[in-house]
Amino acid sequence: MEINKDLRTLSPAMSDYSITLKPVFSAPAGSLPASVKLPQGWSSLAWHQKETLDALNNPEIDVVFNVAMTGDGKSLAAYLKPLTKKLFSVISLYPTNELARDQESQIQNYIDLFQPKVKPRCSRLSGELLEVYAENENLRKEAAIASRSGQSDILLSNPDIFHYLHRGAYLTPYDNRDKLWGRIAQDFELFIFDEFHVFAAPQISSVLNTLLLIRTTQSLNKKFLFLSATPDHKFIERLKIAGFRCQVIDPKEENKYQFPVAEADQAELLAQNWRKVVSEINLQFIALESNSRASELWLKENAEKILEQFSEPGSKGAIILNSVASVKRLVYFFKDYLEPYGLTVGENTGLSSKETKEKSLSSDLVIGTSTIDVGVDFKINFLFFESADSGNFIQRLGRLGRHEGYKKEDKFIKFQSFRAYALVPNFFTERLFDKNDAPLTQNKSYERPFFHEIVAAEYRSINQFYRYYQKWGGFQSFKLFLDLKQKPIQKTYEESIKVFAELSQQTLDFKIGYVAHQWKKFGQEWHDLSGKQGNPVAEEACSFRGKSDLQCGLYDLTESNEASRFKAYGLPGILSNLEIKPVTEAEYRRSLDQAIQKSGQPIAKGRFNYCLAFMELVRYQDERLDWKFTYNGDLLDLINRWEVQVLYGFEIWQPDNHWISAINKRLAKQGMVVYLLPRPVSEVRARLQLPMHFQIYPICDRHSWHDPKAPYSIAFGQSALLIDTLAYYFKKDGGKAWIF
Repeated sequence: MEINKDLRTLSPAMSDYSITLKPVFSAPAGSLPASVKLPQGWSSLAWHQKETLDALNNPEIDVVFNVAMTGDGKSLAAYLKPLTKKLFSVISLYPTNELARDQESQIQNYIDLFQPKVKPRCSRLSGELLEVYAENENLRKEAAIASRSGQSDILLSNPDIFHYLHRGAYLTPYDNRDKLWGRIAQDFELFIFDEFHVFAAPQISSVLNTLLLIRTTQSLNKKFLFLSATPDHKFIERLKIAGFRCQVIDPKEENKYQFPVAEADQAELLAQNWRKVVSEINLQFIALESNSRASELWLKENAEKILEQFSEPGSKGAIILNSVASVKRLVYFFKDYLEPYGLTVGENTGLSSKETKEKSLSSDLVIGTSTIDVGVDFKINFLFFESADSGNFIQRLGRLGRHEGYKKEDKFIKFQSFRAYALVPNFFTERLFDKNDAPLTQNKSYERPFFHEIVAAEYRSINQFYRYYQKWGGFQSFKLFLDLKQKPIQKTYEESIKVFAELSQQTLDFKIGYVAHQWKKFGQEWHDLSGKQGNPVAEEACSFRGKSDLQCGLYDLTESNEASRFKAYGLPGILSNLEIKPVTEAEYRRSLDQAIQKSGQPIAKGRFNYCLAFMELVRYQDERLDWKFTYNGDLLDLINRWEVQVLYGFEIWQPDNHWISAINKRLAKQGMVVYLLPRPVSEVRARLQLPMHFQIYPICDRHSWHDPKAPYSIAFGQSALLIDTLAYYFKKDGGKAWIF
């Protein structure tokens, strides 16, 4: 297939930078406790797995952090106790439903291998599964959660549900606030948080507050296990301030990793029961211009290079990009390009159906977004990937080299080599190879830990928003404080209320009196503005991932399975990347009911209850489209308040958009939590080191309507609260200060 020659002029030539990453071997454990019976053919556990089990059995330890490398078996370390002890219950929290689904099958594999005398009952609970289960069993969600948890020894869920059940979200106003979390705390002895490094400050605040609630209200000590290849030392410090006794299990610090290159050295380690964690990888850096489509265009122009990867028999690969739209376009492109050679292409994004995601992992080439780089285990030997920051780079590279091969029709196909191609901005390769004191040398070999340190030092870092805990984390504490003071349960938790208030203030460094004042102030301001009861700012601060005021219901015509066509997606992504056709809510829900009746499958409807609009997704745009928010007034007075506000009157401007007026009518009437900044979006993103999908967008007012670039920025929801903790960088010196 001939590549579009127009694309050749848009992408620079491939840069010739490559290094080799040495293989990693993990040390075996010493003697094992009598309770651990290894599966047939196993000679040992890994050192960190045994250490994790010992720490969970140690009554002097409350919180355990396992920071073993990606691929070194942290999941098995987490489940050794329920696999080797009768009647030990665990609740595990995964940041994505895909990861929870992947782990469910992995746990079943562990059960089959270890053959415990009493097999633990394992089940999974996501928001969608909860809604369907409650409807099928004719239960309220609170009763459905209690039922599912009571019937599970291992419950796999997500931190969102865990957060909201501890905030009373599934209860009626007449229920005792401890009705659900009190039972959960009694049902489970170990609480596992997996891939903890993907959490940001609001989610970490939630976890801290929930752990404090459990600690101060439960008579029995509970255990908490955090699994992450990159530990958050400040989080550990806060736990210690709260009185939690913590243990960090770090194989790297204990010299439990070795990096042998020679086959004889590798064979010697294997004979001593060391286990290969990651194979040797050849890593090539492809330097590109810094724009949103550079990777997509390079991949199209160099399609023959992807085809070359399959010249090695048995090869399977992946492409991981930042943009859903880019992935969708590349899936169509590579299906046309590779299928004549008998090669299959799969898609795995947040908009892909469950069936599409599952099918993609068995494809010859899977193309996806962050849905496949957060912990999902797939077997590949080549990888093309772009990344937004240093952590994202390390995370995605960690998907490669974990498996020696794969099974196909009961035959094991062994990979011959492992190759990674990092699609990175020019400045990164210059920092790595070209400056005077460049840390890397072309064609040399490096150990993984050293390489990770170099990436962290030389690539983009994202802001950790450390001031968020003090400024906004206390709102979650105050909400739990009010719940504990509910009259029916206040006497039961009389002492707990005092201890919780004291520990939360110490841990998050806030004053509860100040938060109470702010809570009341925000509520009064909302009433003055809207005439309504409520408190949108406090609600945003007490949410887990933030509310979704810009969420829309999509009917995806590009999806073959009709029951999978109903999706929720943010308006900014729709404006940038999708060709859509508006529909009414009534039409959308009628199609939804018809699909349920036709397929006989339940479809969760709750995610569509608060959508701004409904539309059909016709296709993905070939080019990213421009648009901006507008305000038909003067923004400077509002900007100069330098505070989180709830405002009305925002609209969208997008040229040649025939359906936006209907959206604008709804949008202008919607009060939204915002923060306004007097600088363009590109500058704000760069100065504040904002994460890739941060909700901040361009905005103009009546004075700047015709400016070629919107002069101001607006952040919504939880992103507005996060910006509030950094805005002083712009407030200094008339908004012209830089971060140092």
